[in-house]
Formats: sequence, C-alpha cells, structure tokens
Amino acid sequence: MRKLNKMIFISLLVSIGLALSVLEMAMPLPISMPGARLGLSNMVVLITIVVFGFKDGIKVSLLKSTVLMLITGSISSFIYSISGAVLSCIMMYLSFRFLSKIFSLIGVSIIGALSHNFAQISVAAIIMSNLRIYTYLPFLMILSLFTGYFVGLSSGYIVKHLKKNFRTLFVR
Repeated sequence: MRKLNKMIFISLLVSIGLALSVLEMAMPLPISMPGARLGLSNMVVLITIVVFGFKDGIKVSLLKSTVLMLITGSISSFIYSISGAVLSCIMMYLSFRFLSKIFSLIGVSIIGALSHNFAQISVAAIIMSNLRIYTYLPFLMILSLFTGYFVGLSSGYIVKHLKKNFRTLFVR
C-alpha cells in the first residue's frame, strides 16, 4: 500500500475512533457505574493492529486520546484515557501476535478491555493515593467481559469485510 493511502486510511480510523468516543460519551449506559463505557472506539484500535500492526495501532490509540482531550478539554479524563489506551494496545498486540492460535479477536478484545480497566484503576490509585480503589476493579472487569466480547465480535466482522473489499490493505 502506498504511503499516502496508508496515511489517509489511518487518519480515517482516528476520525472514526473520535466519532465513536464522542457518541459513546453521549450514550447513557443501563448500568450506573462510574468510568464504565462500552469501549466502541477500541474497535478502531483493534482493527488497526490487525490490519497495520502495532506501530500504527499505538499511533491511532494515542492520537484518538489526545484529540479527544482537545475536543472535550478534560485533562483529568486524558490521564485515565491515555494510560488505558497504551496498556490496552500493548496487550491486544501481544495477544494477537503470540496467542492468535488460542484466542480469536473476541479473546484479544477482552484482554484489551481488562487491561484498559486495570490501567485506569491503577492511575486512579496513584492519583488518590489509595489502594482501596482496587476493590472497584472486579466490577469493571465483569463488565469488560461483555463489552470486550461485543468489540471483538464487531472487529472480527469488520476485518473480514475489509479483507474481502480492500485486499491491498493486507499486503505486507
């Protein structure tokens, strides 16, 4: 794939991730848990890792979090977002790269969701100087099983159709 086409496609992925993040912020969840979100924008990161690899996946993840902070103006949310995004991206890449014979994209996505929540709770424990915040982690982890399943299922569907319709993306 030519460099310009790749840059345009990655820019589109960042834009889609931003749009999903903003949409997700506006959607009320049926469960009232602080910090709980569906993680729809993580679909974009997982798709980027599958299609382009780790370097571009981390770029999309960092750009999405940074531009979202600029749009919303919430620096405190940025600290949580960037920590979760980086650890989640690293864990999804490692599990996709080395455990793809064991896990489907659903499993990779669940690992990403679990690590995202762990990173955010760890940052909260550091900021609050209180380790008791980790008691909230099991509740978020249970929720992340369901959201990770949905994100992985959707990502698998999208990657399957990208492979069929955009063969040039998968030529390395």
